Amino acid sequence: MREYDLVVFDWDGTLMDSTAHIVNAIQQACRDLALPVPGREAASHVIGLRLAEAMQQFCPPDQASRLPELVDAFRRHYQAGLDRVTLFDAARDTLEAIRDCGAFVAIATGSSRAGLDRALAAAGIKNLFDATRTVDECHSKPHPDMLLQLTDLFGVALDRTVMVGDTSHDLLMARNAGSHGVGISHGAHDSAELIRCEPRAIVHSLSELSSWLLPRLC
Repeated sequence: MREYDLVVFDWDGTLMDSTAHIVNAIQQACRDLALPVPGREAASHVIGLRLAEAMQQFCPPDQASRLPELVDAFRRHYQAGLDRVTLFDAARDTLEAIRDCGAFVAIATGSSRAGLDRALAAAGIKNLFDATRTVDECHSKPHPDMLLQLTDLFGVALDRTVMVGDTSHDLLMARNAGSHGVGISHGAHDSAELIRCEPRAIVHSLSELSSWLLPRLC
């Protein structure tokens, strides 16, 4: 018997192999403004949050007025070389297999609407999603708003919804919504941090996700 009617994916670090690119853009933006440059762990920890909220972590209180400038610098570095960022292996196959089982498929991301739409068009997989939600329409993670909107849209119960993400922000959003969470360790947060959020499962690739998820859908 099917356990889930709706599968929701995070985007960056979950389906798109963009963690290193985002970390580099954060570090370069801080260098541009002569601000302290965060290490990889600190920079990757904010991935998934609303951009201004994320960049605020790297703007010291006495430099708070420079936050818009820091955000603009990040955007500039993020856009540079974005065409070299690719989907993780098995992303398309995983999405197609989930759809073949008859479940709804959606995205809940900290990206902007314009950024997600550009990325989906570049990847050529927009048609594989029934709906998407970004921070332009919803509260930032880990607030449950994105999942609440998606389950309401499809008329799906929260406990029959699973959120797949690479950060604690994704898994805490699922927990706050009363949904299930599955952590995937190939992105921004390591397995230890994901485990602390008490997800239903931890997987290490999209192929492993398929092995865990498809029997619960088909």
